Amino acid sequence: MIRVLLADDQSLVRAGFKALLDAQPDIEVAGEAADGEEALREVRELRPDVVLMDIRMPRLDGLAATRRITGDDGLQDVKVVMLTTFELDEYVFEAIRSGASGFLVKDTEPEELLRAVRAVVEGDALLSPGVTRRLIAEFAARSKEPAAADALARLTEREREVMALVGIGLSNEEIARRLVVSPLTAKTHVSRTMVKLGARDRAQLVVLAYESGLVRPGWLG
Repeated sequence: MIRVLLADDQSLVRAGFKALLDAQPDIEVAGEAADGEEALREVRELRPDVVLMDIRMPRLDGLAATRRITGDDGLQDVKVVMLTTFELDEYVFEAIRSGASGFLVKDTEPEELLRAVRAVVEGDALLSPGVTRRLIAEFAARSKEPAAADALARLTEREREVMALVGIGLSNEEIARRLVVSPLTAKTHVSRTMVKLGARDRAQLVVLAYESGLVRPGWLG
């Protein structure tokens, strides 16, 4: 059973998500929070698998709450998915850099929300389809200059290649087709790359691909 915590200051939003999630045989809403401080308390007490976290909340915003969750070694298994009203919310890229596993717009289709919850539990990044590449490209272009690529020295040539493909938004299946290998082999390369770089999940691997200069925004097409 996947346990979810809903953190949003709008009770109607929480009620809608709760009704959808609780109707699934493999998902349950373990708790709710109306602000960031309450979300932190609930996360520490309930240890949910996934937190659906609104970016803008009173007392402590979702971005700050996410940093505290992902920065707590005792909460490493808790995945955070940011919720935003606008696809190009200025905080989304920073949220992913802070350790969130991805983001969803609040008016996403129900099926996409359910897929998101299941995907992040499996360790996949969740970045709204159709928005992912241009959003990350936009904010990567505004961010600092690429950091020194010292961290990439520990990767094999194939792992660098795989990391670049992850960086431009390809799934394991798409990477497998591009490299003419099995999806399992592609997944193994992605997992090993994450371990070597200390990436919390696939979303952070995307960010590292940009920050190391391995991938540049202009490559997205």
